[in-house]
Amino acid sequence: MSTLKAHRPAFAGQKAGILASALLATALASGAGLTAASAADTDVKFSLDFKFEGPSAPFLVPIDKGYYKAEGLNVTVDTASGSLEPINRVASGTYDMGFGDINSLIKFRDANPGVPLKAVFMVYNKPPFSIVGRKSRGISDPKSLEGKKLGAPAPDGAYAQWPIFVEANKIDASKVTIENVGFPVREPMLAAGQVDAITGFSFSSFINLKDKGVPIDDIVVLLMADYGVNLYGNAIIVNPKFAAEKPEAVKAFLRAFVKGLKDTVKDPSTAVDSVLKRNDVAKKPTELERLTMAIRDNLVTSEVKANGYGGIDSARFDKAIDQIGLTYKWKGDKPKTADIFDGSFLPAAADRKF
Repeated sequence: MSTLKAHRPAFAGQKAGILASALLATALASGAGLTAASAADTDVKFSLDFKFEGPSAPFLVPIDKGYYKAEGLNVTVDTASGSLEPINRVASGTYDMGFGDINSLIKFRDANPGVPLKAVFMVYNKPPFSIVGRKSRGISDPKSLEGKKLGAPAPDGAYAQWPIFVEANKIDASKVTIENVGFPVREPMLAAGQVDAITGFSFSSFINLKDKGVPIDDIVVLLMADYGVNLYGNAIIVNPKFAAEKPEAVKAFLRAFVKGLKDTVKDPSTAVDSVLKRNDVAKKPTELERLTMAIRDNLVTSEVKANGYGGIDSARFDKAIDQIGLTYKWKGDKPKTADIFDGSFLPAAADRKF
């Protein structure tokens, strides 16, 4: 070795210089990625409101395209059994974030003032709450539900708004028979004529009935938002402890989600593939139609086109709280908008433009 060094000093020095440069470059690269690498240890458990269907694409696309990873997050997305379950999951801390009904959250906050659970991103600017019935069963408008049997899963977000729908349309609720049914049998029971109408999300129940062979011209969709129910819909909620301890992770999640949401709206056909790979029994035409309905009716409204994704109109939200109070007795003081929605985690307005 000493002979080699003596006879080839220039090469040795050159080799050392190259090695030093390589080490420096590696160190710089490591330093540049230090934040991301450290944040990559930030796990986020996220709960959907239902199973993997077309409308869940915006939450899944960021996984498949690496948007969450690029923000330094390791996100897992799980299904649920209705819009109320994510609220309970996130409130208990078993999940960090979730996708649940904002109106149910308002009631939850009133009943649980010690749990400062908040929404941080409004996803369904117009809610998909609906009554879906059949013309052949005598359903045509809200008043036609009197004397009929309504199938409604107890944890259904749409059923939670039934009292408001009744009040807004002057329905005699005593003349409507409510049957508590499970989600899996809801549409089959309507298809079989065991009930006359059901509560549900428009894009789920309508498509499911079509798949059950019910003729399109026999399906009546009464979108509650078109019949006096002036509420917002599902929003992203966050556990208060997680938000306090990891605010940057919440912001990072929303930045990645917005990218996935925009990709979904721009190219639904590709986005829905993220759903299909997680649901073996799902069919692309069905889930694509479901997603397209959600984009048209719930995600991209005139308010979103004007103001961008994710935010709320405070005056409209105040009125929504007032409307909930028409059929719900507050246990404490009437909630304020700031108690329910926190816009401080939202991406910049320019990044949320439609």
